[in-house]
Amino acid sequence: MPKSKGRKKAKKRPTPPSHKPTAVDTKGPSPMWYVVLMFGLMALGIVVILLNYVGLLPGATANGYLYAGLAMIGVGFAMTMNYR
Repeated sequence: MPKSKGRKKAKKRPTPPSHKPTAVDTKGPSPMWYVVLMFGLMALGIVVILLNYVGLLPGATANGYLYAGLAMIGVGFAMTMNYR
């Protein structure tokens, strides 16, 4: 009966990369004004929605104030994507 050749053994070490890896995170932490603006927009959006609900904004309760408040909150949350 013929003998099987068997499997070849895998190399124990992977080949090293041909180029040096570059640093991925070259940027520093976010500036303080960015953090303040991010949380300030979210807080201001909540305040605008609450004041519209209570009826303290001029022009009675209007959908425009609600949309403006939601837009401020949305922009604040979108800014969290770039926070470092």
